[in-house]
Amino acid sequence: MLGSTGSVGRQTLDVLRLERERFDLVAIAAGERLDELADVAREFGVARVGVKSEAHRAKLAEILSGVDIVVGEEGLGELARDADVVVNAVTGFAGLPVTLGALAAGKRLALANKESLVAAAPLVATVRETPGAELLPVDSEHCALHQCLASSPAAAGYPDVERILLTASGGPFRGWSKEQLRSASKADALHHPTWSMGEKITIDSSTLMNKGLEVLEASALFGIEATRVEVVVHPQSIVHSMVEYVDGSVLAQLSQPDMRLPIAYCLGLPERLAHHWGALDFAAGLTLTFEEPDRAAFPALDLAYEAGRLGGAAPAWLSAANEIAVGAFLADEIRWVDVVGVVKATMDQFVAGPVTSVAELRAEDARARRVALSLLDR
Repeated sequence: MLGSTGSVGRQTLDVLRLERERFDLVAIAAGERLDELADVAREFGVARVGVKSEAHRAKLAEILSGVDIVVGEEGLGELARDADVVVNAVTGFAGLPVTLGALAAGKRLALANKESLVAAAPLVATVRETPGAELLPVDSEHCALHQCLASSPAAAGYPDVERILLTASGGPFRGWSKEQLRSASKADALHHPTWSMGEKITIDSSTLMNKGLEVLEASALFGIEATRVEVVVHPQSIVHSMVEYVDGSVLAQLSQPDMRLPIAYCLGLPERLAHHWGALDFAAGLTLTFEEPDRAAFPALDLAYEAGRLGGAAPAWLSAANEIAVGAFLADEIRWVDVVGVVKATMDQFVAGPVTSVAELRAEDARARRVALSLLDR
């Protein structure tokens, strides 16, 4: 369980606490909150722990004994080879070694780190061919799609699928005008109406960049062109995504918004873990509404589609620039309205080139970050 002190990590631990006879937790990692990391290691008897720096290793060693501590991104990749199932909830591009390491080792990867797949889709596609490797999406939308596509032939990019419909809550600023958005605050942006998530993904939800990244993620996961993936705003967050088939049929997955449901699905497949997370009471009545996203007020969606059209390193640039811009916003260095502006200005400087290795991808990621930082006068 890598990213064990974040939102997805904590909810994964909730699932594991109810499934101790089915699963043993053998390795965990986190970037911060070392006291919490140590508590988890003691609770579950974890043998190996990953941290991000030598300083963190020294601090953790003071409060936790009897475990093997590994350091840095490569250490995370090493941990990913130790288990039958790997949950990757590391934030941002730093999750890439976990994604590649787990799949290359022929493991089941429960992926909650969309950035590594978006940035490195061609590289991930190669290691997915490893015997035994299995990639399951933890994101509620993509987990819904995985279930809706279960009976459909995957060969040649799902030829019987007309389109994929990714649902979006609309975030905290649904219905705000471009003028209103100029005064959006950090407190406003972090107040998501339906989901409890980490800060970075919550800000991404507020700009709709999260949905743009999910379009690219869906394309990479299922081998479907991004042009066949559409976004529809669904403020109740009950329908988690839909698949429309060529005969007009639409399959959807519905549940209350509870991340423990997709986490349990990814851990237990082909069995379903019987804990009723997300169960709906249809007798109590449901209101389901859908609307088009406001692309003028939320241009991040169009940036994502354009990155998908450009291909190559463009999605990596998009993701890297967004990480820098969101970090600057959370540090009170820029306004909310400037976040997507920084990403767009970075993408305006993108020059297409091949990405055939991890080294080339890292170079492109670093180049995009330098451009984004220069726009912030750093």
